[in-house]
Amino acid sequence: MNDLLTESFDIPRGQGHRGGDVELGEYARNSGELGLDSFFKKVQELDKQYAKLDKLLKKLQDVHEESKAVTKAPAMKGIKQRMETDVDEVKKTAHYLKTRIEELDKENLANRQKPGCGKGSGVDRSRTATTISLKKKLKDKMAEFQTLREAIHQEYREVVERRVFTVTGTRADEETIDRLIETGDSEQIFQKAIQEQGRGQIMDTLAEIQERHEAVRDVERKLLDLQQIFLDIAVLVDAQGDMLDNIETQVSSAVDHVQQGNNALQKAKNLQRNSRKWMCIAIIILLIVVIIIVVAVIKPWVKKGA
Repeated sequence: MNDLLTESFDIPRGQGHRGGDVELGEYARNSGELGLDSFFKKVQELDKQYAKLDKLLKKLQDVHEESKAVTKAPAMKGIKQRMETDVDEVKKTAHYLKTRIEELDKENLANRQKPGCGKGSGVDRSRTATTISLKKKLKDKMAEFQTLREAIHQEYREVVERRVFTVTGTRADEETIDRLIETGDSEQIFQKAIQEQGRGQIMDTLAEIQERHEAVRDVERKLLDLQQIFLDIAVLVDAQGDMLDNIETQVSSAVDHVQQGNNALQKAKNLQRNSRKWMCIAIIILLIVVIIIVVAVIKPWVKKGA
């Protein structure tokens, strides 16, 4: 009986891999038939694309930091080209992820037609929870790029303010800075400095400000295009967020119940061992008592005829 109890409740190692559901049971042995093998291969491919987005975000952040120290137009032009190339790759990757996640949604619905994979089954909940998690991950990643866009805009303003102060020796008011940021036309602002110092000495600063203006404008515009992906995914995540929370709660509760069951089983096995031990002791004591009674009745030490 001990073997039977042990084999019935022994949980195989690694069963929780890839978001395993405690209710998958024997289905785990047929994951290929249930569509989980191909599903998780696609998820792994999407994870690689998320890693690619992480690298692109880091590159853009590093180039942005580098741009703060640039004072020459040619160097700024080079940085502009590098950032535009990376942002184009971000847009391409983000659109790819969005399309593939939408395809997973459709495949999840189709997979419910398979036996044992209906709505609410362990397989269906595993696929749904994983897909929702991918959506949330994309939403968070798009938010990081929007944060970068805002940082680029804010720090561009600070750089322009420093350039104006360096050339003119005075701090421009906010309206002047806003106009310069909007148009990129700095010659009018530096008119007095040009008259005092000569046009040739100011041209490098004018060219650098113009190149920076074009770089920030183009990069901001492209990053702003990602906002639509962010909004589309945000709607889906918000709509399915409660579902994900409910699934996680159910899985957590089921795991707790299994653990409690295992603990109760262990206690039962211990009690069984103790019961068997005391039964053996009782049988031995009973045998000793019987032997004593038999010996007392027979009295083998008394000789016959005595």
